[in-house]
Amino acid sequence: MTARAAREDRESGTALVRRARRIDRILAQTYPDARCELDFASPWQLLVATILSAQTTDKRVNQLTPGLFTRWPDPAALAGADRTELEETLRPLGFYRAKTETLMQLGHRVLADFDGEVPRTLADLVTLPGVGRKTANVVLGNAYGVPGITVDTHFGRLVRRFGWTTETDPDKVEAAVAALFPPKDWVMLCHHVIWHGRRRCHARRPACGACPVAALCPAYGEGETDPVKAAALVREPRG
Repeated sequence: MTARAAREDRESGTALVRRARRIDRILAQTYPDARCELDFASPWQLLVATILSAQTTDKRVNQLTPGLFTRWPDPAALAGADRTELEETLRPLGFYRAKTETLMQLGHRVLADFDGEVPRTLADLVTLPGVGRKTANVVLGNAYGVPGITVDTHFGRLVRRFGWTTETDPDKVEAAVAALFPPKDWVMLCHHVIWHGRRRCHARRPACGACPVAALCPAYGEGETDPVKAAALVREPRG
């Protein structure tokens, strides 16, 4: 049995809750400005931006969406968009043909099923093209203030490193982490963890020696532990 596995085996449920919440408190202090990094002015804009963020960065989406929303400001406009023009607009994001199809179908469905308004429930949101639980929780939490846990690549990687769960299925990860925190904390918890994943706890070279929760992390040592070398790995997300 590895040291990490032995620690997880010994840790009681109560101890895990306490450690998890302490990690979140430290991350909240480390990243006081943590928030959704997609720019939006309405639930509709956040929904579109979140769909577009697949397989690209938030910064690139933010560079493109002002022009997109000026040209096609609402579901009706996107539903009736010229496909070639929309494809050319979305080309810089990659997968532009698939994203064009998704956005046009999204516009149609929001108009037909929800009178042009972005729905406010998970059950309704996941019926829309391009919307799974992750996207739905982004919209619910950040546009409507409805508690939800957003399990993106960063979040899943970090909660496993933290030893909060060993699950890899996003739905099971969501359920496991939800059991450790009260719903009122879920949205900001996700921002704290995702910001940490983008800035320090990288997939390939985590900056362990510059990590504020190193003493609480079973995965400490998977990355660079020298404080000076680790500090050089800390970065803002790339555009």
